[in-house]
Amino acid sequence: MTRLRKTWLRQASCAAIIALACTQAGAVEPDGQHDFDFSIGHWKTHILRLQHPLAGSTQWIELNGKVETREVWNGRANLEEIDAKGPAGHVEGLTLRLYDPRSHQWNLTWSDSHDGTLGTPVVGGFRQGRGEFLDQETIDGKAILTRNVYSDITPDSYHFEQAYSDDGGRTWETNFKAVVTRDKE
Repeated sequence: MTRLRKTWLRQASCAAIIALACTQAGAVEPDGQHDFDFSIGHWKTHILRLQHPLAGSTQWIELNGKVETREVWNGRANLEEIDAKGPAGHVEGLTLRLYDPRSHQWNLTWSDSHDGTLGTPVVGGFRQGRGEFLDQETIDGKAILTRNVYSDITPDSYHFEQAYSDDGGRTWETNFKAVVTRDKE
């Protein structure tokens, strides 16, 4: 084999290895635009909400209701509407989920009909079927961290949980849990 041919084969092999590495690197951070596709549709929800978060409370409020999520902007956003009732009251809320293709992350913003304002967005994404979203906000004048987690995702159900940390993320107190099941009616 000539020296020129050996050099060409070595360069071709290197190019193939680089192409393979680039393909694998692209798989590490996929386009997450469709991460919330599972949530599109009509759902029933069972909610447990801690009555007084970050106050040592152990009293949970139970609510049952409906969730409807619809796609916006060809899947780069969606809007979730929640309507749930229980002995302790009624919750009407919206979650606006916006996808940022540059960061491959979602921004989730909550709004409750009682105050009619948008909250601080939690930001994050999905890894191995689990979505985790974080933010920093203020409750009763104190800076806290908020974590939202979507897990146990199947075609007909998923679990949502919110937790607060007032110690920089060393410990977390779950204050909101929802089991969401597809409404087949």
